[in-house]
Amino acid sequence: MADQRRERLDQPRSPRGLQLPRIDAETFGRWSEGIARGMGTANFIVYMTLVIAAWFAWNTLAPENLRFDPYTFTFLTLVLSLQASYAAPLILLAQNRQADRDRIALEEDRRRATMQKADTEYLAREIAALRIALGEVATRDFLRSELTRLAEELDEAAERRRKLERRQHEREARRQAGGEPLDEPRDDLDGDFARDGRFEG
Repeated sequence: MADQRRERLDQPRSPRGLQLPRIDAETFGRWSEGIARGMGTANFIVYMTLVIAAWFAWNTLAPENLRFDPYTFTFLTLVLSLQASYAAPLILLAQNRQADRDRIALEEDRRRATMQKADTEYLAREIAALRIALGEVATRDFLRSELTRLAEELDEAAERRRKLERRQHEREARRQAGGEPLDEPRDDLDGDFARDGRFEG
């Protein structure tokens, strides 16, 4: 039955050969960024310097039977080469991930800037249309100023009327008392010209 299944064309073939384990790219990327971030610190340089100095001191000053990497330090060279060969791809991977994040952020910023520009242009057009539509429509400040001016004119007219009535009462009182009329210049405030029906220059 296995032979029949292998010969059928509507089913995929079972994989042959060595199967490599599947690695989650996101998890591996975060792990590589953590390593690259750790290697880019002063602590890493200090610790690496201390380890190399201890390596040199041990393999130079220790008894010959205890030295595991005698002079020319071949094993240390191999370790440092392995570290460099792994560090470079990890750093490049971290840089590529950062570049992808920067590109996505740049595209998002460009999209938001485009939307804000469109919104600003729309609001500018709406404001211009409202200003054109309002045109000569009276605003609240204009109405307030006109009402204030009208109230002041009414107050002035009322004050003139009170002065005119007071002078007329004084004149009537003097006439009834038999006194002489006041010597005052003739003006329109008392209604002299309107009463006489003529105008004096």
